[in-house]
Amino acid sequence: MTHISSPISADASTTGRAGADVLRRNAVTVTGADDAPVMVFGHGYGTDQTTWRAVADRFADGHRVVLFDYVGSGRSDISAYDARRYDSLEGYADDLIEVIDAVGARDVVFVGHSVSGMIGALASIRRPDLFSQLIMICPSPRYVNDGDYIGGFDREDVLDLLAAIETNQPGWAASLAPAVTARDDLPEVAERVRDLFATTAHEVATHFARVVFLSDVRHRLGEISVPTTVVQSVGDIICPPHIGEYLSRRIARCTLVRLDSAGHFVHLTEPGLVAEQISRAL
Repeated sequence: MTHISSPISADASTTGRAGADVLRRNAVTVTGADDAPVMVFGHGYGTDQTTWRAVADRFADGHRVVLFDYVGSGRSDISAYDARRYDSLEGYADDLIEVIDAVGARDVVFVGHSVSGMIGALASIRRPDLFSQLIMICPSPRYVNDGDYIGGFDREDVLDLLAAIETNQPGWAASLAPAVTARDDLPEVAERVRDLFATTAHEVATHFARVVFLSDVRHRLGEISVPTTVVQSVGDIICPPHIGEYLSRRIARCTLVRLDSAGHFVHLTEPGLVAEQISRAL
């Protein structure tokens, strides 16, 4: 059993200096047997790897489970945040590729929430050798409406959202968290999401939001060669239900799973259900 509770404890003789730096930079944690199949979990905007714990722990007995924080999130090294590198989703795809290389993995199952679904897609296009499967939870290739494409937000809505983060991040977090979790019966989940949104470094929260909500990966979907499962919450205001069908028609080897659930953070509100769908995809 291998457990890297802190990336600083990584063995530089096996990862190399550069690999050890990546493990530290992205606060990588690894559980499970060294020779087991590898699963990597990627978090969405404004959150961190802890949001995956209730799901990921269920796979540690049979897999090598890798969790990490994108630079600027969670316990990552904020000093490594470079606005030029992270001015597009490609910079975050770089993070993911470097994390997988640093832990010496190949043929990984990547499970990505929200924007991490598209980050994983971009990484798999560049390095298909690293991936055996993509599992996207509530992903979207484009959040802004564009002609006949309905992403869910008018451009003015996104600009208003960005302005709210810029001027009053705590207030924005408090108003958005209940709407995106959409579970009045689970106020503790809304509080957790609110706290994560509110405590993300302000520079990162504003810049990453602009990158995410103005991103457009639609033209790259046909390049995805890795088998893909899209898990769609039918009550998601961030990623409307029809987006799952849009993705399934444009990704060559794609299975669409619709969850009878509410909200964008189904891995927090329904971890057992999400884990069950991941197991079926595996």
